[in-house]
Amino acid sequence: MAATRILPTREADDLVRLTRELCQKSLAGRVNEDEQDGRFPRDVFAQLGAAGLLSLPYQEEYGGGDQPAETYLQVFEEIASTWASVAVGISVHALACMPVAMFGTDEQRERLLPWTLSGDTLGAYCLSESHAGSDPAAMRTTARRVDGGYVLSGAKAWTTHGGHADFYIVMARTSDDRTHGISCFFVPADTPGLTAAPPERKMGLTASPTATMHLDDAFVPTEDRIGAEGEGLAIALSALDSGRLGIAAVATGLAQAALDAAVGYAKERETFGRPIIDHQGLAFVLADMAAAVESSRATYLAAARLRDRGLPYSRAASIAKLVATDNAMKVTLDAVQVFGGAGYTKDFPVERYLREAKVMQIFEGTNQIQRLIISRHLAHGDRAQTTTARALAGAPSAPKAR
Repeated sequence: MAATRILPTREADDLVRLTRELCQKSLAGRVNEDEQDGRFPRDVFAQLGAAGLLSLPYQEEYGGGDQPAETYLQVFEEIASTWASVAVGISVHALACMPVAMFGTDEQRERLLPWTLSGDTLGAYCLSESHAGSDPAAMRTTARRVDGGYVLSGAKAWTTHGGHADFYIVMARTSDDRTHGISCFFVPADTPGLTAAPPERKMGLTASPTATMHLDDAFVPTEDRIGAEGEGLAIALSALDSGRLGIAAVATGLAQAALDAAVGYAKERETFGRPIIDHQGLAFVLADMAAAVESSRATYLAAARLRDRGLPYSRAASIAKLVATDNAMKVTLDAVQVFGGAGYTKDFPVERYLREAKVMQIFEGTNQIQRLIISRHLAHGDRAQTTTARALAGAPSAPKAR
């Protein structure tokens, strides 16, 4: 059943209703087949882009939807409840647009945002490297100054939309300084020297391509550096705060789908002459699942409202990502249990939901890293952003899929 939503305006309510209709019309009928075949549904992104759903967080003057986080995150959740791979892709696209929108010059915004927010393009975000994981300051990809720009060399791992995106936000090292030696670059997909490795063979989100991107002396003009030299890590961490809210919303939508499937099955399946939902032992499992979904939604919306009011929300974003993705893992696992042996087969979607939930505890910063960020905020208050950046610069490496 559809989640009960409290939205800030009638326009927002209409937007979520439109999203739900589009999901049922264009996504629901093909998700199982495309996931099973590992087929990237680029045409679905074009349909959602035409409806304006790829540009919701950004300024209307550049082609965006000018929607607050409280609204657009619920759109992400609605999409995720039908197709997590697509919702993750939209969240990543929003993440890739953010450096230009937040840190670009007026000229860069006017030149780049109308194209990236048009609904016809798809972005990717290149931060992680295979040896660095959750320690972005350990990156080895370099950006060497030359006449008119930079030459980028290296490899960026775990790139969602790798090989399919129209543009890439690439973090590369411009000096040896660990925290202030990284810069941010806007790299179009047709840049010579930029190539994609074969896609990763993943446990879940199989319709969402993930690949390592190779930069072999790829030239990027100076006007496509975002922010000043050395600001790349700060840009990356700032963008990831919003990205974590996106993943929290996606995880909540996935958990809602698992809950709905489990409730539906429990009403139909009978044992001892009664639907299994009438057995207290299983009914309590479903109640706990519902409580987890509702708490995830409340947590990410609380962080979204802080963001919309211009208040610090980094700690809240990490809490939302941690709570929502851990809850999604628990809810999908319980959904498989509710289905019993049937839940372990591919005849029902709950086994896929479980596989998809796992990676959400990993990307946009592992949940161990979220605990580090939260604890640093508790220890240092307003200085936590700087403290966290320094902590990450010295943190041990761990996988990070983005």
